[in-house]
Amino acid sequence: MSEGARPRETIRLDKWLWHARFFKARVGATAQVSEGHVRVNSERVTKPARAVGAGDVLTFAQGNAIRVVRILAVGTRRGPAPEAEALYDDLTPEKPQFESPENPRFDGKGRPGKAERRNMLAQGFPGKSSLLE
Repeated sequence: MSEGARPRETIRLDKWLWHARFFKARVGATAQVSEGHVRVNSERVTKPARAVGAGDVLTFAQGNAIRVVRILAVGTRRGPAPEAEALYDDLTPEKPQFESPENPRFDGKGRPGKAERRNMLAQGFPGKSSLLE
């Protein structure tokens, strides 16, 4: 190493995930890493103490989505959300938005409403004459 070069600044993986606000508690981040649900540079990691630093790419599940992030900075504390967002670059590919189909329009089928029932009774609808009496 040359005199001006410093060693790469690193932090524990579980601690960084917590600092970057991907998990509410460090215990949750530790559990995800221990269960092997986190990849660092495409390699599966099972040790929460794995050192990560700027340039590493993390892949992990968060809710129903798979997150892919590149670490930009190590961070020194678990700060507010804007500070946490500055620690990483989100590489997660955007999913196409799910477009729900339109609700079917009522076209006169189905159970009749109150006014429709009155009209049917007034017209002598078969089988309903007992209701008029």
